[in-house]
Amino acid sequence: MVVPYKQTPDLHGLTDEEMADLMKLTRRCKDALTKVMQPHGFNIGINLGQVAGAGIVGHLHIHIVPRWNGDTNFMPVLAQTTVLPEALTELAAKLRAALAA
Repeated sequence: MVVPYKQTPDLHGLTDEEMADLMKLTRRCKDALTKVMQPHGFNIGINLGQVAGAGIVGHLHIHIVPRWNGDTNFMPVLAQTTVLPEALTELAAKLRAALAA
């Protein structure tokens, strides 16, 4: 998940520079996930408003969900079901290292 420092409910609350920074960070995080997890694709998206599924309505954020051929589709996102090949602490450490490089 990529979250801007500025709290805003939607994209209009960000300056052009902040929007560019948000997209650059999204790309950087996607690249780190690609390096560490080697997914076949991604779902990258923004839920704006409660009816669209925004869990934190007043704060814009971008979801980056790695996907693999034959995975469980949106089960991890919608049903809070996870199928992970390694412990989250190990994965987090690998992602931190990739982002620090």
